[in-house]
Amino acid sequence: MFTITENNQLTRIKLYIEELFRKDASGHDFEHMKRVAKLAKEIAIDEGADVFITEAAAWLHDVGDYKLFDDPDRALQELSSFLQSLSLTDREINDIENIITKISFSKGNIPETLEGKIVQDADRIDAIGAIGIARTFAFGGAAGQLIYHEKNKNTSIQHFYDKLLTLAELMHTEKGREIAKERHHFMEEFLEQFFTEWDV
Repeated sequence: MFTITENNQLTRIKLYIEELFRKDASGHDFEHMKRVAKLAKEIAIDEGADVFITEAAAWLHDVGDYKLFDDPDRALQELSSFLQSLSLTDREINDIENIITKISFSKGNIPETLEGKIVQDADRIDAIGAIGIARTFAFGGAAGQLIYHEKNKNTSIQHFYDKLLTLAELMHTEKGREIAKERHHFMEEFLEQFFTEWDV
């Protein structure tokens, strides 16, 4: 169970994230952070991980993402100052910051800690299935990508093959694998239907 202090710290983290991502239209909005944090907390409980560190890092995992911030380094510096203002221990701050910097798919990192692996699973799960499909096209639209083109690889549909369809096999936890398997199957069905309709 959380102490009162941890509850207060999480409340402030949620408010921080809501302010930072409230205008996002790329699929990396407050609701994304909320889903990732909720799932990460559930997995952390199942796995016997540090629930507070896991949930806090899950809420904060997209801070400093180069795709979302004009100045990622400044965003991370501001985050560090914010975490210090919460009266977290140096160990807690280091654990949270290490998770945030180690879960990126594009960098190919595997987090060293169980908490980091859980956050990575939860984030990747939110990238697949029905929600993942919706987020893919939201991000593609925000980035000015085409939906699909036979000769253009920079499209939202290509993103399924470059990333999304690989995620189910990369899960670290049993619960992550169970959820990912179902969502992976849904994406395969979606793509089959998409190409059926595209070629009409």
